[in-house]
Amino acid sequence: MNSSPRIYRSLPRFDSSRPSAVTIGNFDGVHRGHQAILARVADHARKHGLAPTVMTFEPHPRAYFAAKGHRPELIPTQVSSLRDKMWSLAHHGIEQIVLERFNQRLADMSAQAFIEQLLLRGLNTRWLLVGEDFRYGHKRGGDIELLRSMGARHGFQVETISDVADEHGHRISSSEVRTALAVGDLRRAEHLLGHTYHISGHVVHGQKLGRSLGFPTLNLRVPPLCAVRSGIYVVRAHGLAETPLPGVASLGVRPTVAGDGQVMLEVHLLDCRIDAYGKLTRIEFLEFLRDEEKFPDLPTLTAAIDKDARSARDYFAVHGL
Repeated sequence: MNSSPRIYRSLPRFDSSRPSAVTIGNFDGVHRGHQAILARVADHARKHGLAPTVMTFEPHPRAYFAAKGHRPELIPTQVSSLRDKMWSLAHHGIEQIVLERFNQRLADMSAQAFIEQLLLRGLNTRWLLVGEDFRYGHKRGGDIELLRSMGARHGFQVETISDVADEHGHRISSSEVRTALAVGDLRRAEHLLGHTYHISGHVVHGQKLGRSLGFPTLNLRVPPLCAVRSGIYVVRAHGLAETPLPGVASLGVRPTVAGDGQVMLEVHLLDCRIDAYGKLTRIEFLEFLRDEEKFPDLPTLTAAIDKDARSARDYFAVHGL
C-alpha cells in the first residue's frame, strides 16, 4: 500500500513523465467491484513498471448535468467523502490519482481530444482498463473501438472488465450501495463494500447542547448529499484511543434543536470522556436503531438518547467491542 499517492488536479502532470496503467471512474464507496478493478491495475502496473493510476471526476458528471439542468433530484447521493475515497484508492495500491474537474470544458471535449490530452499527454498511458460500456467525450461519443484504434496508433493497450457480481450473481455497484445505505441496511452495505460502512472526519465544535443534557458528543461533518439514512446508529470510533471506542450516533439535521438543515454526525461515546476537538476519527456504523425524530421538548429528547445509549450497550454486550 502507498499511503500518500500523488494527487493531480490538472493534467499534464507537473512532476512526472512516468508511463501509467490507468482506470477511469467515479469510485464512490470503492466497493468490491471497484476493488477488483484496482487489483488488476495495481497488478499490471507492478509487472510492467507502470504507475497505477485512477482518473476520477469532481463533481460526479451526473451531478454536474443535473445541476445545469435544474434537476437537483437527479444528483446522486454520496457514499464516501473525498478523503475516504482517496484513502481507499491508496489502500488498494493506487499511486496516482487524477481529480479531473468536470465542467463545461470537459463536457465539450471531443472523444479524440479526451484520449490525446488526458490519457496520452496527460498521463503517458500505456495500459487502460475500463468497463465494457465505458463512454467518454462530448455527448458520450467515444467508445471502446476508438480507444483500441488510438491505442494501436499511439502504443497503449486497452482492456475491458465486465460488471463484478457477488456470489449470488448480483451486480455490485455504487447505486446498490446507495440503496442499502438509504434504507439503513448495514449488512447489505457491508456485503457490497467488503467492510463495515464508515465516515471519517475531523471533530468540529457543535452547539454543546449534548454536554448540558449529560450526553456530550463528538461532531463531524458528513459528505454533501450523504447516502446514509438519517437516524440513530450503534457505532465505534477509531483513532482516538489505542482501541476503538463504543458509542451511539445521530446522523441527520437535528430537528429538535436546530433548524439550519445542515446534516451532522453526532457521536456520544459510552462511558468515556475524551477531548477530541480537531482530531481525525473514523466512525464505523454497526447497527441502525431508529429514525431521527423531532421531540416536543428537551426532557423527551434526553429520555430518547438515554434509551438509545442503553440499546447500544446491549449491542456491545452481545457482540463485544
